[in-house]
Amino acid sequence: MSEKRLLLIDGNSITYKAFFALINQVNSFINNEGIHTNAVFGFNNMLNIMLDKFKPTNVLVAFDAGKTTFRTEMYADYKAGRDKTPDELREQFDYVKELLKNRGIKYYQLDNYEADDIIGTLSKEADQLGFETTIVTGDNDLTQLCSDKTTVSISNRGVSGVVRYDTDYVKEIMGITPAQIIDWKALKGDSSDNYSGVTGVGDKTALKLVTQFGSVENLYEHLDEVSGKKLLEHLTEDKESAFLAKKLATINRDAPIEITVDDTVYDGDHIKELINFYREMNFRKFLSEMSADQVETMDKVNFVELNSDNVNDIDVKDGANVSFYLGMDGDNYHTADYIGFALKIDETNYISRNIELLMDDNLKALLESDKISKNVFDGKRTYVGLNRLGIKLNNVDFDLLLASYLLDTNDNSYDLGKVANRHDYFDVQSDEDVYGKGAKRAIPDDDILFDHFARKVNAINSLKDKLFDELKENNQLDLYRDVELPLSFVLARMEIAGVVINKDILISMKSKISEKLLEIKESIYNDAGEEFNIASPKQLGEILFDKMQLPVVKKTKTGYSTAVGVLEQLAPDYPIVEKVLEYRKYSKILSTYVEGLLSDIHVDNKVHTRYLQTLTQTGRLSSVDPNLQNIPVRTEEGRKIRQAFIPSENNWQIFSSDYSQIELRVLASISGDKNMQDEFIHNDDIHASTARRIFGLSDNSEVTPEYRRQAKAVNFGIVYGISDFGLAKNTGISRSDAKEFIEKYFAEYPGVKKYMEDSVNSAKEKGYVETILHRRRYLPDINAKNFNLRSFAERTAMNSPIQGSAADIIKIAMIKMEQELEKRNLKAKMLLQVHDELIFEAPSEEIEILEELVPKVMDSAVKLNVPLNVKSHYGNSWYSLK
Repeated sequence: MSEKRLLLIDGNSITYKAFFALINQVNSFINNEGIHTNAVFGFNNMLNIMLDKFKPTNVLVAFDAGKTTFRTEMYADYKAGRDKTPDELREQFDYVKELLKNRGIKYYQLDNYEADDIIGTLSKEADQLGFETTIVTGDNDLTQLCSDKTTVSISNRGVSGVVRYDTDYVKEIMGITPAQIIDWKALKGDSSDNYSGVTGVGDKTALKLVTQFGSVENLYEHLDEVSGKKLLEHLTEDKESAFLAKKLATINRDAPIEITVDDTVYDGDHIKELINFYREMNFRKFLSEMSADQVETMDKVNFVELNSDNVNDIDVKDGANVSFYLGMDGDNYHTADYIGFALKIDETNYISRNIELLMDDNLKALLESDKISKNVFDGKRTYVGLNRLGIKLNNVDFDLLLASYLLDTNDNSYDLGKVANRHDYFDVQSDEDVYGKGAKRAIPDDDILFDHFARKVNAINSLKDKLFDELKENNQLDLYRDVELPLSFVLARMEIAGVVINKDILISMKSKISEKLLEIKESIYNDAGEEFNIASPKQLGEILFDKMQLPVVKKTKTGYSTAVGVLEQLAPDYPIVEKVLEYRKYSKILSTYVEGLLSDIHVDNKVHTRYLQTLTQTGRLSSVDPNLQNIPVRTEEGRKIRQAFIPSENNWQIFSSDYSQIELRVLASISGDKNMQDEFIHNDDIHASTARRIFGLSDNSEVTPEYRRQAKAVNFGIVYGISDFGLAKNTGISRSDAKEFIEKYFAEYPGVKKYMEDSVNSAKEKGYVETILHRRRYLPDINAKNFNLRSFAERTAMNSPIQGSAADIIKIAMIKMEQELEKRNLKAKMLLQVHDELIFEAPSEEIEILEELVPKVMDSAVKLNVPLNVKSHYGNSWYSLK
């Protein structure tokens, strides 16, 4: 690679490209001053790519100076008729130029000339000086500048995808030289620049004439050699137009610019100015990508290193502002190694890697105090981590993770640095930036680690008032204080309690399933006539569709599709396919559930799941390590796994209570539909009642099981904004029947239809929807021009308030339930939450109490316009509930 490398960028063209590449998110890219920033963001993305790829020694970005140029003097309608520049884009050009200044990149514009002429003139000089030049643009006109030293990269997909043109490539795809592109455009004209060439001459004819005659001038000197009477007439009549078009198409390579290649030397970013600019633009992504060396340009952080000699010097008065961070190396805080802690008391930061200091009487009393409030990041993680040390964290006031999540459920990182950046706090990096990732991840030396930890507690402390103000403004402070914050500690205690797993049952299941799989495998091999890897889609496809000639249902880019849906269509007619499905079912049960659970059992013979409280956009909880919300229930073989979940004490039982049809009840309540509300109030079978209404039956006794099944599909489909196509697919009826069902449904439940319409209209106006407790879900695509994106956002606007409100209700029930168990001094423990179900373990003598208490608490969690309905079961294991 040449030591002299010039990068020339067509500023107007790339800014336009960047703007329209992110047009669907234009209203998501707005800084605190209300300025749109999507074009600036996209332009900077392009800069990062090009600077990294070409590693230039010199860079210049050229801009058009205005609409009036020497070309408009020649032809007044030059570029006339182009769409007006959107205001949202127009306001961004000055910020693009400010970005360039902060990135140490020269930009230039010249009155009466276009950016193309500046680029053409500088690339000519660069050629003469022996530079290797790359031109980046979205305009094919600049390909005429290709030479042995100059290439032109045309942006063809947003601003990141480019096609690279050099002399050879132009010749290969067009059959002419770069210089002849001018002649080609002279003959065919250019509609985008609004000038015509020769009447009746298009791309192919122009290319043919240039290939034959070499230039417009030579063509007109040899008109007698042109074949085709009509073409000859047009060439003769439009000679003046052709020569004018050539002048308009020709880039001026001798423009009177007051800048030379020497003025374009690139020395790199102006770090401090760039950091401030990124902050002003709210460009969290770019800030988070900056290196540790760059971040060192920020103010240094002061801290005191704690040790056994000074730990008792800490004196905390009531009312002190205390922020705490517990460092652990790994996501699973039930088992992760400790790497240190940070404590901020008022303005002083204390840091240490010695975890045992936390068990010192002074610090332990501080963390357990119910008089001194604490600020943390991820209170649940902190509570469990401290519990492992015998410390009971108390009186948490601010949880940065929870507050951030409530403000925007689309942003759900578990990294403190990334979360802080999203709230315009940039004095802390992400763990990935500090520790590395993958095989290169390592805990750094103390000086780097301590600085990182100090920045973390500073971030927690600094963001507290800001986020509380935003929660208050959103009417979400009660949701935070009364639901999410107390729930995090309910969940922490459930996780700590864990669930006992009977290993022997799982080991026995493993043996039986392994034997079953071997039996099925041999049968499949026998049907296929050979052995193969059943788990390989490629090999399975070859056996089924090449060797056995089964009808091909669907093909993919890599071969035959063997997806479940495809195999289920074939299974009724082909026994081998049914066996493959059975093999997959048992393989999944064995690997994911039986072996998976065995590997997650702790030394106390329990599994201690982690509930992800800030993951889903609806507010529902998720479960990992292991996922206990995903234990199979649809098949008997899968359900048997629940036999292994048993009480932790002899003569105890597993007790379960779950909400019946909670989402439909929420829909009835928030939609205000009288018909649906009456059915729930009178305890009718909602699916039978819906079937009666849709099918025009006199009463529910006429409802057949098939009618009820279809009505049930409509009911739950409506909750998820289902289309006639989706309903037809789910029920097996025709699309026209499905459409009729939905129309009848809305006629019978007009309140539901109005709710759906109002939800979408409100979302289009506000940009978000809310649950009954003001949990928000932002919908950036609700006004998107793309039909699929907009349609998905509209369905989300309909169903998120329903799903989210159901999540709100069970969360409140969990908080109240723990309070009741403690208040009544019961031994029963809440172990699990699985969607709409709460699972407990309790002494046999407390089961009768729970049968009355749990439904009562769950029923009254939130007051709806229809009754909530709770069903309870109990047994010796999770499987044997009755």
